Amino acid sequence: MTTFVPRNPKTSLAGGATSKPRRRSRWLSLTGIAALVGIAVLLVIAVIGPDIWTQAASERNIAERWSSASLAHPFGTDDIGRDIFARVMVATRLSLLLTIGATAMLVGGGLIIGLTAAILPRPARRALIWVMDMLLAFPWLLLVLFFTVIWDASATGAMLAIGLAGIPSITRLVYNMASSVADQDYVRAARVVGVGPVGIMFKHVLPNIANPLLVQSAASASVTLLSFAGLSFLGLGVQAPAYDWGRLLNEGLGHLYTNPMAAVGPGIAIVFAGLVFTMIAETVADQPGQGVRAVARTGRGAALAGIAKRPAPAPAAGPDDDTKPLAEVRQLRVAFPDGDGGVVERVRGVDLSVRAGEIVGIVGESGSGKSLTAMALAGLLDASAIVTAEERRFDDIDMAGRLGPTARKRLGVELGVIFQDPLTSLNPALTIGRQLTEVPQQHLGMSRSQARQRAVEGLDAVGIPNPAERLRDYPHQFSGGMRQRAMIGMALTGHPRLIIADEPTTALDVTVQRQVLGVLRRAQRATGAGIVFISHDIALVSGFCDRVVVMKDGEIVEQLDAARIKEQATHPYTRGLIACLPDMHSDRTRPLPVIGDELPTDPEPEPAPAPVEVSL
Repeated sequence: MTTFVPRNPKTSLAGGATSKPRRRSRWLSLTGIAALVGIAVLLVIAVIGPDIWTQAASERNIAERWSSASLAHPFGTDDIGRDIFARVMVATRLSLLLTIGATAMLVGGGLIIGLTAAILPRPARRALIWVMDMLLAFPWLLLVLFFTVIWDASATGAMLAIGLAGIPSITRLVYNMASSVADQDYVRAARVVGVGPVGIMFKHVLPNIANPLLVQSAASASVTLLSFAGLSFLGLGVQAPAYDWGRLLNEGLGHLYTNPMAAVGPGIAIVFAGLVFTMIAETVADQPGQGVRAVARTGRGAALAGIAKRPAPAPAAGPDDDTKPLAEVRQLRVAFPDGDGGVVERVRGVDLSVRAGEIVGIVGESGSGKSLTAMALAGLLDASAIVTAEERRFDDIDMAGRLGPTARKRLGVELGVIFQDPLTSLNPALTIGRQLTEVPQQHLGMSRSQARQRAVEGLDAVGIPNPAERLRDYPHQFSGGMRQRAMIGMALTGHPRLIIADEPTTALDVTVQRQVLGVLRRAQRATGAGIVFISHDIALVSGFCDRVVVMKDGEIVEQLDAARIKEQATHPYTRGLIACLPDMHSDRTRPLPVIGDELPTDPEPEPAPAPVEVSL
């Protein structure tokens, strides 16, 4: 039998992919090549310019003062006969050094202040950003002139003035980007793994904001160059006997009609350098990151078996370990500030327990508190959440108390979370391999090669073909089902005893749903982990789970045996959920039942389907 392999490969239904064409670097485009040539020209002139043209730039020839442009003097001469072209070449070094210095100052200052503000407590953060916003409200040129007056009119003073005046705008950009990244699921998961604030900034925030920050830096360099030229033109920048392009432009402007090239020459240099910086920004704007190479592969069955056989850290055992739940919350309440000094309670007195090897499904409408309950159990809620409970623990770890390094290390290894949308839960700036090796390196003490091998086993265990090669891919290069399986594989890289799956089949077609559920079932059987499975689909939950917890308005209204959910369901809301599911015997002449605000006390059970059997 012949297998057809398309020339332009696509991801297969099973989640595999054939070899992918390499993406051509943007530096090989017309803009990129022009930027590289421009950089080379400016660097060569800046390095060798003073050695070649200093004599011509400083040698006086009164007899040829203010000569017009000629082959001997392409830009003419100045008031004492010095060659203007040579002076423009010599001024390249000082102009570029001042531009780079001011750009580094404003980008570095904005980066430090913006990242610091992102990790500060809310009052300090708001105060710092308020000061930056106040400075940003002032016209930029007014700030530059203000700082120039403080440090006097000099090259150093102009560099400090432009650098400090540009810090507020970069600070606001960095803070906005860092705040948006810090709210992502993968950052919250990193906190549970045990990564501190500084580590989160360097490992997760900076890689995601690096590209727009580099673009902004290149664009700021262009603006900074023009700013220096403007200050020197006004006599507030470089002072005699030193000179830069702006000062030369000022000197040549007075003889614009007799020798236009005296002013046009420095202007050409300013425009050329500005265009080079702009082309650098355009090229950097779409540069992909670097991948992580992996060098190992194993079979799926061997991977699952290997993961299951790896010894997990031994928890503190008690005499009633056989009956004690693996994770438990009692009288859990979750509230959030409403902005008016009060609080809004979203979870009200929930009791939930999960035993080792048990699959507990939580079902309910949006806003019923399903995800909040699970995230509170995992300790992943935001700092603004007000969480109270009589008991909230995972094994012998008190999740309500302050978690020490040992507890965080155990949670990073024994607690796995599969978030609802893996496209936002996986770090888009890091390769799949980089993210799957974090737990083995951080908590299992593995070397880099061992961690990569573990990552390969994790991907192979969830059925991703060519796992060693796919470690180099980024999340956007995976299909939706593959990303979900990669999230499961990430949970398997540790020693998971509890897996929280927050709507892992949302927005997936039924075929991919079946694949994801099959992977979860195999992982649960191989590792003996308990699973908390969150979903809107009560039929899916009843066919996959051992026990079903029904939530509405932040409360648990019913807990049922999944195999007998139709017979045991007594609450009107549960009966309504079941009645809303059509089956082959539903009367198609009648509209489907709708659960309104006012629940029926006895919805008709006839349209209710039997539990969906999911064979995995």
